Amino acid sequence: MRVLWGDRRRIGLWRRLWLALMEAEKELGVRIPDEAVHQLRAHLDDADLEKAAEYERRLRHDVMAHIHHLGDQAPAARPFIHLGATSAFVTDNADLVLMREAMQLLLGRIGALLVAMGKVAQRYRALPCLAYTHFQPAQLTTVGKRMSMWMQDFVLDAEELMHRIATLRFRGVKGTTGTQASFLDLFDGDHAKVAELDTRVSRAMGFVQVLPIAGQTYTRKLDGQVLAVLSGVAQSSAKFATDLRLLQHEGELLEPFESEQVGSSAMPYKRNPMRAERITSLARFVIELEGNAWHTAATQWLERTLDDSANRRLVLPEAFLASDAILVLATNVAAGLEVREATIAKHVADAMPFLATERLLMRGVKAGGDRQELHEVIRTHSLQAGEAGQLLDHLARAPQFKRLGIRATPDELDAAAYVGRAPQQVDEFLDRVLPDLIRSIQAAAPAAAAAEVEV
Repeated sequence: MRVLWGDRRRIGLWRRLWLALMEAEKELGVRIPDEAVHQLRAHLDDADLEKAAEYERRLRHDVMAHIHHLGDQAPAARPFIHLGATSAFVTDNADLVLMREAMQLLLGRIGALLVAMGKVAQRYRALPCLAYTHFQPAQLTTVGKRMSMWMQDFVLDAEELMHRIATLRFRGVKGTTGTQASFLDLFDGDHAKVAELDTRVSRAMGFVQVLPIAGQTYTRKLDGQVLAVLSGVAQSSAKFATDLRLLQHEGELLEPFESEQVGSSAMPYKRNPMRAERITSLARFVIELEGNAWHTAATQWLERTLDDSANRRLVLPEAFLASDAILVLATNVAAGLEVREATIAKHVADAMPFLATERLLMRGVKAGGDRQELHEVIRTHSLQAGEAGQLLDHLARAPQFKRLGIRATPDELDAAAYVGRAPQQVDEFLDRVLPDLIRSIQAAAPAAAAAEVEV
């Protein structure tokens, strides 16, 4: 991701855009020598960033600096570089290429995370554990079901990413204020050639869909839409990490801990969930950047203003870099997750008498009791019980249950009987939802990103 958003990759894209523009203009009748095209093509990836910086110090304009530097390297192309274009032709179109490739990379990261989480979900599909509402013991679920809940959030994120990748539109060749006036002059008023130029350049850069309307820049709503997807990834990651931090406090699920890792400089015994904490920290940063993008989109003046430039140079790369780091961390955590079955079983056993009361209530009503009366008896005894183990005995002696002949039976304390369809839900999710999604990810992402899914 650092390489993707680095200067060398960005300038390489600018030069490819200039080449695509020059080739399309030549094909459509502009008299550009073959040598100009050949020389430009020979210098796509060898920009001397220091020499370009020297030009920029003099010209105070980054795009013009690189035009001059490229002209030095490809003198035959100098008269035709950037012909009819405005700076946004390279800056905006390059950003769109970068965002699409960065989304594809994140898509591969999500695939790798889902594969790692899926292994845990499968292994612990039927292991009963406490389910919480309000972080209070509620009923039972399974470790695999809880993992599947986290996974489902990432599945939704992956679907959103694929949608944005598939529908992202190119700015294309629009001219200074989006009217294509300069290109209309270049082609002597031939509207068809101007439209064809827009199409050819966009397709040369790998885009089928092109914005039909633009000002000097593409609408910044596109940035907001992309950052909304990254915010969603951050939300899912923070939910996973926050839940894990709670469960690590309970001693049930623990993030990986290296053999020589130090938890605290003062307290050697500590095992802090530092990876999960880092995920939540970075996620907060990414979530807040979404609002920044919407504010930028909302405050663009007419055909454009420059107050977006410095902002976007920070926001776009950092949003993707942070999202990438979040998913790398999340995959590391999921792949090395420590499940403490004995601790989980103890917590389940401690809560079972309370959980069994719902079945006692159902049986009592079937035996002719008043549901509301029995509910109040259970509520009163549950609050008064000194120990969970005493609760069922107390209820068995309560007159309202005693006269009905209702008391807990051994099978009513079998934790496996309280998880409902959780194991089957895990199986259905892993067998039906996940394989199709992984195939879609591999189809939507390039080889480098799709390879992440195999991790």
